[in-house]
Amino acid sequence: SKLSSSPPDFLVHDEKDAVGVVVVENVDAGQSLSGWIMDADKTIDVTVNHAIPLGHKFALRAISNGDSVLKYGENIGHAVADIATGDHVHVHNLKTSKW
Repeated sequence: SKLSSSPPDFLVHDEKDAVGVVVVENVDAGQSLSGWIMDADKTIDVTVNHAIPLGHKFALRAISNGDSVLKYGENIGHAVADIATGDHVHVHNLKTSKW
């Protein structure tokens, strides 16, 4: 296990956020990641189900089809499929509000 002083694997801006953003390279399926919730200054651990590219999002909790998805405390879109905790969240299961 990592020391808490090591840099986080993912960032979460707001405790209400449904997704975290990976800030390291080479995240593999089944890997346990350590993340930092910035507004609360807390760390959390989540095991990812897929390889997650740098800068991509994954679900911090289960998200149901049709649910709004929060990132940075803002609604970034809605799920177009059920998304399990640790799943990669991207264009295949998220329709952004902008389009």
